[in-house]
Order: sequence, then C-alpha cells, then structure tokens
Amino acid sequence: MPVLAFAVAAVSALAILAGASPFAFPPLALGAVGLILAYAVWKSGPVSHFLRVFIVLFAFEYIVTGIAYLLGLKVYWPTAWNALKIPMELPLTVGLFGILCYAVSFIPVVRMITRLADPYFAPSNDRAGHLPLLGNVRERWFATGLVMTLVIINQLQVGISVRLNFFNRDWFNSLQNKDATAFWSLLLTVFLFWAAIAIVTNLIEYFIENILKLRWRDYLTEKYTREWLGNGTQYRMGFMGGTDNPDQRIAEDVRAFIGNTYAFTISLISTISTLVSFSIILFSIPVQLAIPGTDIVIWGLPFWFAIIYAVLGTWLTHMIGRPLIKLDFAQERFEANFRYGLARLREYGEQIALLRGEKAERAHVSGRFTDIISNTYAIIRQNLKLNSFVSSYIQISVVFPYIIMAPAYFAGRLTLGQLTQVAQAFGRVEASMQWFITRYQSLASYKAVIDRLETFESAIGKADALTTDSGINKASASGGDLVIPSLDLAIPSGQTIANVRGLTMKKGQSLLVTGPSGSGKSTMFRAISGIWPFGKGDIQIPEGASVMLLPQRPYLPLGTLRDVTLYPALAGAHSDDEINKALETARLPKLVGKLDEKQIWSQVLSLGEQQRLAIARALLSKPDWLFLDEA
Repeated sequence: MPVLAFAVAAVSALAILAGASPFAFPPLALGAVGLILAYAVWKSGPVSHFLRVFIVLFAFEYIVTGIAYLLGLKVYWPTAWNALKIPMELPLTVGLFGILCYAVSFIPVVRMITRLADPYFAPSNDRAGHLPLLGNVRERWFATGLVMTLVIINQLQVGISVRLNFFNRDWFNSLQNKDATAFWSLLLTVFLFWAAIAIVTNLIEYFIENILKLRWRDYLTEKYTREWLGNGTQYRMGFMGGTDNPDQRIAEDVRAFIGNTYAFTISLISTISTLVSFSIILFSIPVQLAIPGTDIVIWGLPFWFAIIYAVLGTWLTHMIGRPLIKLDFAQERFEANFRYGLARLREYGEQIALLRGEKAERAHVSGRFTDIISNTYAIIRQNLKLNSFVSSYIQISVVFPYIIMAPAYFAGRLTLGQLTQVAQAFGRVEASMQWFITRYQSLASYKAVIDRLETFESAIGKADALTTDSGINKASASGGDLVIPSLDLAIPSGQTIANVRGLTMKKGQSLLVTGPSGSGKSTMFRAISGIWPFGKGDIQIPEGASVMLLPQRPYLPLGTLRDVTLYPALAGAHSDDEINKALETARLPKLVGKLDEKQIWSQVLSLGEQQRLAIARALLSKPDWLFLDEA
C-alpha cells in the first residue's frame, strides 16, 4: 500500500504542476483530490479487507486515467486518438470514489457490514482451488479479482449510457432536421455498436456476479457451520438466549447478506458514476435557463432541480419507511419460529398422537401464525404509506424535466435533440439521487439480516467464552483411571446442584451412578464429556483416552441406516459386515441387511430400539470410556 500511495501522490503532484503555470483550475482540483486519495491509501492498512479492494482499484484507475488526462492536456496525446481523450472528470471521479470508500469505513453500520464480509477477502481465508485457465488459485485472490472486474464492467456500462445519451441528442436532431443520412448513419454505426457491447457486458456481469455469490456463500456457510457445530458450541448457545433459529441464519440470512452486499456496493458505485457523468451533461448545456415563470437565470438549473427534488424525496421516504426496519426483523423471527414449530410436529408425531395433543398443538400453531399475521398487517400498512409516496414521486418525475425545459424549447433556444438529451440526463441524475428511495425497503430488510448475523456471531463468541472461562478444568491423569478429585456442578443461574469429591473410576470396571431426579447425574456426565461449562473443579482423564456418552434419547440423523449406525463416524469408517455384526450383538437382527434403506429412523424405531442402536455405535467406536445415561 505505501508504494501505491506514493504513485498516487506522484500523479497528483504532476497535475498540480500542470495547473500551476499557467493557472488552470481542473488539473489543480485533480491534484488536490489525488493528495487526499494518497493519504487515504497510505492509511488504509487497518481498513476492512473488503473496502480495501475498492480503494486499491480506484487508486490504480486514478493513476492510469490521471496520466492519460495529463498527456492530453500537454498535447502528448496521439492526434489519431483525439476521440478517446480522457476527460478530467474521469480521474477526478475515481479519486473521489477511493476517498469515499476510506471515509465510509468509519461509519458504524458500514463496519458491521464489513465485519461480516471481511473473512472471505482476508488473508485468514487460506482456501484454494483449481480453476480453468488459472490453475491453483487462493480463494481470496480470485474473489478480489471478480469484485474488481464487476466494478470495471459497471463503470464501462455507465460510459456506454453517456455515449448513448449523446447519440440520443444527435438522433433526435436528425429527425427535427429531416436528415435521413444522419439518422441511418447514427443508428447503424453508433447505436448498434454500443448496444452490442452493452448486451455482452450485461451477460458477462451476470455470469461473474453469480459465480462470486455462489463461492462467497459456500465459504460463509462452511465458516458458520464450522463455528456453530464446533466443540459443543451449538449446545452451549442454548444457555445464551436471544439467538433464535440458527438454521435460518445460516441457510437464509447468509444468502440474503451476500446478495444485498453485492447489490448495495456495486450498484452504489454505478449510481454515483451515473450521477457524476450525467450531472456534467446537465451543466454543459449551452443555454442558460430561467426558473419557470420568472426571469431568474441559474446556470445548470436542471441539475439543481434534480438535486432538490431527489433530496426532498429521500428525506420524506426515510421518515415514512423507518419503522419497516424493526418490522422486517420481527417478521423473519416469526416466520422462522412458525417453520420450526411445524418441523417439531413431524419429529414428535407419535408422542403427540398418543397424548391426543392435536388440539393443543393446533392452538400453538395458530398462536405462532397469529404473530406472523399481525406483523404482516403492520408491514402492509407501512408499505401502503411508503408506496403511495414513492409511486407519486416517480410519476411526477417523468414529466418534471420537460416542465422545466419546455419554455426554452418553445422559445427556440433548445433543439429537440437537446431537449430529449437534457430530459434523459435529468432522469438519470434524479434516478441516481433516488437510489435510497427505490431501495429503502430492501435496505430495511438488509439491516435486519445484518443484525441477525451479528447477533448469531455474538452468540457463538459468548458460547465459546463459556468454555474458555469455565471453572471446570480437564487434565490428563497419570494412571489409567478416570479421577474427579473435587467438582462442584452448577446450573446456568450459578446455583450449585451437586458436589463430587474423590471419585475414582477404575479402568475396565463398571460403575452405577444413582440419585434422585435433578441431582446432577446427567450433568456430571456432560461435564466429563466437556460440554458443560458451569461449575468449578477438576476432571482427570487418562491421556489419549477416548470418551463416549450415550444420552437418554439417542440422536438419529437423516440418511441411510448405515449412516445412522456409523454416526458420528463418516461413511467408510467400518465395513458392512462390522456394522451388521454390531446390530446383531445389540439385538437388532431385523435391521441386518437394511443398511441402504433411507427412512426417518427416529420415527420407525421404538425408543428401546433407538437405545440399542446407540449401543451398536459404541460397539463400533470402541471408546476407552463409555457413559450411558439411563440406557
């Protein structure tokens, strides 16, 4: 980054020298922006990895386009390339983009976004893969290249829009002048050429965008799944509270976050580029316009009307739509709770049927769905207010530029081509300023997704901290016995429920632990397994010894009987003969030969058969220490 900052500073110094003698404001302004950009690049070390991608790209673009502009300014530009001369606005705009990326990195909500986005682009992402034509490439470098390519494509698309705007002016002038030669020449040599490029870039953008989203989602899904299902974290998160439906956060919120992050970063850059480019067109109109109904002449009048109109609309949109952020957050929670409740009905169908609990379950389902209905009505009411304003605003904006420009056109000071060019440019500037308005509802949903992922990450961190800060220490025993010198077991509130003193479990011997319900028997087993964080004391387990706990209710995952029996081992850990022998030994002969069958085994097998299946797992795993909780 220091080398890049020095290069930017060098180009800005050349621009200042070019504008100093004779005095010329454009290169001086370019040089001033370059110096600020050089400072931003120099200081961008602590900035988010995601934002740094944009800062580096815009710094390179400033250097290249800045040098090209200075060559043209000093008549070093080839005469044959005059049509391709770089205007000062191009390096100025990309320089401002780089400064803006650095500035927004200090905004709290942007920091929340980049904290979630950064892992994919950070050096800690050491994933690599083989890609066609590229060979083995680190994932983060590939992702960085895709983002930069997408930004460049969007900048090219803005440039095509500007070129077609001038085509539009000349084309309508040819209609007004009844110049058939110019009409067909412009259509065949200008429009078709740039329209074809626009189509190709749109297809390339679609392909690259979806590749980036897919690989990004794959990375984040694997990351969150690993953190959530790591070392009992998913179990300890249950003690934290406030983290509902982690499955939804991984399955839905990650996808929504990536889609929105892409849309709101790339589209915002494209929007600002459009705003700057078409604002220049509005300012370059060779006719001074007066405020309609007055003689007050203001330079760049359409531009100022577009700004005022859009700013006023943006402020009113925010005031009307602000409540949608909380409503969207609540809606995601209510929908997830409803789905989770229905999934549990399928899981515990037998128990509900035996207890004749259908009426109670219908009441519970109805209650959860009532939350959805009530919140949806609130969203509908708020959206009606917002859509009423936004629809009115958009409809008025269609005719607004013509109302401003019509007096000058009727007075003969504007051609038809100029009128349509200005109206189109006004529409693009005003549409750029409408970015916040048209995306307000999406922004509200985006903020809700960010909050959900933030709280999810926070809950994972707190659950991990429970283990780190736990007073229960697991150490290696010198002998072959499992020893608990002193252990006080507590519940999450801090209340002690059991005290274990001088307990020694001899290797190769059986031990029965008895006591009244709630006295801490299962909790002691959980502490030995390493998943119970509440309490203090020491547990000494022989070094290298494996421990397996069979809970009261066995867990049977979805899949074939082979997968269910091998769990937690993966397919291939044991041969089919070994699995069938374990099933026979556990007195489940009816399951022998059914290893490839896929069923919901938790519903097919009785609880006793499920416990026997758990015994078969233990026979396959052969742990050094086996704890059976009411098996």
